[in-house]
Amino acid sequence: MLTYFKKMNSPCSFSKPIGSGVLLLISTFISTVTFSQEKEKETLETERVVIVKAYTPTISDAFKIKSTPILNDSVTQQKKEIRYSIFSVPVASTYTPAKGRAANIDRPKPIEIYDNYATLGFGNFTSVLAEFYSNFQINRSDNIGLYLHHNSSQGGIEDVQLDDKFYNTFLDLNYTSRTRDYTYGIEVGVEHQLYNWYGLPEIPELTQVQIDAIDPQQSYFGAKIGGKLQFDDLYFKKASLNYRFFGDAISSVEHHVVAKPTFEFEIGDNLITTNFIVDYLSGNFERDLDFASQTPNKYGILNLGVNPSLVILRDNLTVNLGAAVYYSIDTENSDNDFFIYPKVTASYRLLEEAVIAYGGLEGELEQNSYRDAVQQNPFVSPTLIIEPTNTLYDAYIGLKGKISDVVSYNFRGSYVSEDEKPLFVNNARPTLQLEGFDYGNSFSYRYDDINTLVGYGELNFEINKKFKLGASAEYFNYSTEDEQEAWNLPEIKASVLMDYQINKQWYFGAQLFYVGERKDINNQVIALPSLPESIVTLDSYFDANVNLGYRLSDQLSFFVKGNNLAGENYERWVNFPVQGIQVLGGVTYKFNY
Repeated sequence: MLTYFKKMNSPCSFSKPIGSGVLLLISTFISTVTFSQEKEKETLETERVVIVKAYTPTISDAFKIKSTPILNDSVTQQKKEIRYSIFSVPVASTYTPAKGRAANIDRPKPIEIYDNYATLGFGNFTSVLAEFYSNFQINRSDNIGLYLHHNSSQGGIEDVQLDDKFYNTFLDLNYTSRTRDYTYGIEVGVEHQLYNWYGLPEIPELTQVQIDAIDPQQSYFGAKIGGKLQFDDLYFKKASLNYRFFGDAISSVEHHVVAKPTFEFEIGDNLITTNFIVDYLSGNFERDLDFASQTPNKYGILNLGVNPSLVILRDNLTVNLGAAVYYSIDTENSDNDFFIYPKVTASYRLLEEAVIAYGGLEGELEQNSYRDAVQQNPFVSPTLIIEPTNTLYDAYIGLKGKISDVVSYNFRGSYVSEDEKPLFVNNARPTLQLEGFDYGNSFSYRYDDINTLVGYGELNFEINKKFKLGASAEYFNYSTEDEQEAWNLPEIKASVLMDYQINKQWYFGAQLFYVGERKDINNQVIALPSLPESIVTLDSYFDANVNLGYRLSDQLSFFVKGNNLAGENYERWVNFPVQGIQVLGGVTYKFNY
């Protein structure tokens, strides 16, 4: 039996045939195994084997396969596509399932939203309330809005000797267009207000002839026009420009222009915002503070400001680092001032939405105007001195959050330092009475540097979607520099607001207000130059207002409003009592074109 070893094409193979000693050994081993298989019972005998030549194998040089060989094997076959089908065989069954029935779902009726409404109401004191709002959707991106408001009363306050009727009417129109890249809008409006200086002091007592000769009526007129522009993807984020005219029946004129462009830049996760402010105010009154003088009282103030800020967001921390720089120019008195204010705020979520701590240090240059004075006290005299208020800083710290889904809170303490803060004071009666406000029945401004300590607390209860209740209270402690008191500023203010949807048709609301004592100058007592001015204290007052409504349909509803239901003829300003219990009822109709 001959055996050969074929040289293989591998990295490790033999270079020549095996030696004769090995062949002899293998041949003997095979013969022995064969012989033993034929005669299993015979005893194996030992044999001596002599190896003539020692086995000396060699290894050929290795080489690397440089490419992947192509598989060419007749056994490898391409897979065939398998096609199969399922044959359904019916199975006999006596089970018949019951037919199911879909449950009915009560779908709520969609609430229709109306773009327009009109309200008309009448009440005692010959009062009238009228409102009209309309929104015109021109296309998918443009719309026009209109809002008209009128509130008036023919007066009738007890123990008032002069006419005490009033009107308050304004009309606003706006146009807004929204595109993919920017939004712009235009707003115009007009207003008319009529009031009477009916608060005559008891001393000196006037005769009926003198009273009949007084013309206490004052009318205010105003107009405004403005525009805004906002971009979505530009560094120039938004800009606004507004102009307002305001005047009265005694030839007072005021012009107010405010421009505010805003730029925003993102640096990493931080946002840098820069606001520029151009605020120009000019106007004149026919008289100055000296009632006997006919010298015009003019004013002109230009405030130029820049307010950069950096917003930093870190997990539960939000920080706004900023400052405000103003350059103020008094164009009438050639007086210029430079102001720098801090604007730093921060908030930190201590317990998610439950407890949020916040604080800040902010200052501002506030532009006072004749119109602002009229909105706060319509019985001012057209003889005011107009100056800006320098709020050096408002430092505050507080906690806010939600105790539960029902109760939320906000508590804050602050300390405010203000220079040239305007205070309303009762005007003294001059020797010569030229106008209807020259009888101690009007108010003017006095400016003083005041530091104020403020404590504020607020609680809101949202029991459900139908019932909401809110209460707030404020405490003020004033420190004046030149004046005896912080004239006509209360130490305590509190309010309670409630809104209750009784059912689908009935709804109820209430507003309760409390204002603490205020102090003013008692001009009925002649003060000597060496003695401090006499002070009159105005009593605190409580004002309860409620409203009740009934919805006859989605479009038509009726309402009744009651104001000052406590029935007090309290004095909001010295010698100016308010109307007693006021009841007004009316109807509101909603519609679409």
